[in-house]
Amino acid sequence: GGHRVPLIVRWPGRVEPGSISDQTVCLTDVMATLAAINGFALPRDAAEDSFNLLPVLEGKTTAPVRPYLLTQAFAGAKTLSIRKGDWKYLDHQGSGGNRYDSDGLRPFALSETHPEAPGQLYDLANDPGETTNRFFEMPELVKELRDLLEQSKTSGRSRP
Repeated sequence: GGHRVPLIVRWPGRVEPGSISDQTVCLTDVMATLAAINGFALPRDAAEDSFNLLPVLEGKTTAPVRPYLLTQAFAGAKTLSIRKGDWKYLDHQGSGGNRYDSDGLRPFALSETHPEAPGQLYDLANDPGETTNRFFEMPELVKELRDLLEQSKTSGRSRP
């Protein structure tokens, strides 16, 4: 996937130098984390997609802090996707991609990626370039991720 930016933290006395985590994090997590650092309880209607990373930063947990990650491509709300573990699901055809001179979806780059599929499912561990759509191979996972995505759209949040 195109979202592979490391989070680098230096915080003497709180974050162990040289520590590494494989947590999936998002820039939105900064708000809940800063609130926790300052002892501030976020209201339910604030930072709806922000998760507190403080326990991870301090080495107090290795458990995932967020159950999944919502992402939105540049092309607009119709290009929402969800990432859970190594899997990424998009509920649409085409790609929002990183072509900033267009406000629409681009067609699939490769014909063998099932352009007839109503959505897309990628195994980011084995296919980080998202070249093979596994939509038809894993219907149970597609349903699980589609349901999570729809639940997040309906509720307007991914944080409980």
